[in-house]
Amino acid sequence: MEIDMTKGRPLPLILKFVIPLVIGNIFQQLYNMADTIIVGRFVGDKALAAVGSTGTVMFLVTGFAQGMTAGFSVLTAQRYGAGDSEGVKRSVGNGAILALMVTIILTFISVVMMDPLLRLMNTPEDIFQDAYTYISLICWGLCGTILYNLVSSYLRAVGNSKVPLYFLIMSAVLNVVLDLVLIINFHMGVAGAAVATVISQLVSGIVCVIYIYKAVPMLRPERRHYAFHKGDSKYQIAMGLPMALQFSITACGTMVMQSAINLFGSTAVAAFTAANKLQNLLTQGMVAMGQMSATYAGQNCGKGDYGRIREGVKASIKIDVIYSILASIFLTVALPYGIRLFFAGDITELMPYARTYVNISVIFYIPLSFIFVFRNFMQGCGFGFLPMMGGVVELAARFVVAQIAIALHSFVLACACDPAAWVAACVFTGVSYCFVMKKLDRRKEAYLRTKQEQA
Repeated sequence: MEIDMTKGRPLPLILKFVIPLVIGNIFQQLYNMADTIIVGRFVGDKALAAVGSTGTVMFLVTGFAQGMTAGFSVLTAQRYGAGDSEGVKRSVGNGAILALMVTIILTFISVVMMDPLLRLMNTPEDIFQDAYTYISLICWGLCGTILYNLVSSYLRAVGNSKVPLYFLIMSAVLNVVLDLVLIINFHMGVAGAAVATVISQLVSGIVCVIYIYKAVPMLRPERRHYAFHKGDSKYQIAMGLPMALQFSITACGTMVMQSAINLFGSTAVAAFTAANKLQNLLTQGMVAMGQMSATYAGQNCGKGDYGRIREGVKASIKIDVIYSILASIFLTVALPYGIRLFFAGDITELMPYARTYVNISVIFYIPLSFIFVFRNFMQGCGFGFLPMMGGVVELAARFVVAQIAIALHSFVLACACDPAAWVAACVFTGVSYCFVMKKLDRRKEAYLRTKQEQA
């Protein structure tokens, strides 16, 4: 099921690889959506607001973990593209040790810092305890999240995007079943939703590991590969840390936005949560294009085919423009029906808040989609700093708009934090991508001159 992305026409190859990723990402979103929908319907609006208010904090923590594990797999993709099977195994073993260290450190820090962080975000008092309970349990279960993200990143690095999808679907179904059992039968409330999520992700990670050891010998390290290799560790950390910080910086920006939204009360928070969940579901095609971009760029960079990378970017942009337009139309039309999934009662008070956020956001889906392509192509080529700085640009834009929104007490401006960040980051990452490609061209020219002189 592995795909060599260094051969064949880029457009059909990209579509073949990205479609399973889109489906998988949608099921990944269904984890939190299932929690939110079931909590909203069977526990209440305030419980839904509590779970929703932690979404940005969860993105901060799990995004950092996802960035680190994705960064660890860049080396794997490059070595796979170069045909270095021994190097692939060594990178997998080395990355596994690094991931274990990340799990321990991140779990400790996130659990200790959660209470002051929620208070800093102006979390309403009537939902604070439920919010703290939910996100604390998620943090204690980070081992499952990191395990799944690591092994699925390794599978994608060798061009396998289908198997992680299969196991994720299974895990999403398990999550819904556990949500219903723990919340309805055992009356565990938001704690039941968190426990269901943790168990489901852990199961998906374990099953992925079993599959690798049975069916993907290239990703199956031997005992000697489970050791620190200075060069590998340095490169994997150099790739993983900027990617993790980029996620975290973006999350900090969304936390600033959430802080502004929180000032308008639990009704506004609940409406924003539901609308944001629907938006996240529809934008997973953009996220999948980013994941594909990292693998495509990594394999072709390992082979040294930079012209093919440019072809991949052009094909990706064409796909993203079409997808963005369709997603914006669909969400605008389907919003009232989607909101009803989250609430059992009257949604009259909620709709104005949800509609305001969606109407402002959908206009800017095209620049949002471009960010994922430019950023992940750079990361796949081994450039981590500029994509991270793109996250800094996002944070700055969100912070400025959020502060104005808070000062003017304007919900419209609070909702505009996302579009402002997307436009600013799109411009920055687009310019950065052009710079990176020119640098790669100069690097290749220097290599060819040296080879000619030696000959």
